[in-house]
Amino acid sequence: MGNRINFAQNETYHLYNRGTDKRKIFSARSDYERFTALLYVGNGTEPVRLENLRRGEQGPTLLKRTLAIDRGDTLVDILAYCLMPNHFHLLVREKTEGNISLFMQKLMTAYTMYFNTKYDRVGTLMQGKFKASHADTDRYFKYLFSYIHLNPVKLIEPTWKESGIKDRREAKQYLMRYPYSSYVDYAIGTRPEGAIISKEVALEYVERPTDFETSMEDWLKNQD
Repeated sequence: MGNRINFAQNETYHLYNRGTDKRKIFSARSDYERFTALLYVGNGTEPVRLENLRRGEQGPTLLKRTLAIDRGDTLVDILAYCLMPNHFHLLVREKTEGNISLFMQKLMTAYTMYFNTKYDRVGTLMQGKFKASHADTDRYFKYLFSYIHLNPVKLIEPTWKESGIKDRREAKQYLMRYPYSSYVDYAIGTRPEGAIISKEVALEYVERPTDFETSMEDWLKNQD
């Protein structure tokens, strides 16, 4: 679903978008890291100041600086996220009316400015306004939670959604190594990036979200 919807307070939504003409929106590790940093600093009542995120900073240095920024009160609860080469997925809960739209405006504006400056380009980066679907049932919430976290499997098994995962052990290990998703934060919970998500909120709805087999079976079951 990608129709226009009115975001309701305390409701959860799947937000997603991809690059215009399906182009890559993450061309280097530093791009993933910048977007991840903006997930944190953009989720606040304070304005995003790009000078606080110096160009060229990467890895632990960028993350440390990001987590030290005063972002004010959070706009939304981020429950899950996954960044793929040409698109992204977010699962968020609206805390106050209008906050999802404000958060996404801040996130998309800041990242597009960064990307266009870095790669000397102009114009839109994404395929228009972000898409959204309402996680209006527990079943759909669990489906989305699993689907978002399993998304990177496509990078090693492109047809897994249609044909199933051929090597579940390898897929689980790959997800544990994939740094641009909240999967690891639920699986081991020791990364600094864990500050991005509202883990305690998600755990109200999902039992044992770290269990790969459970996530896979839930996703397949909800396909029926």
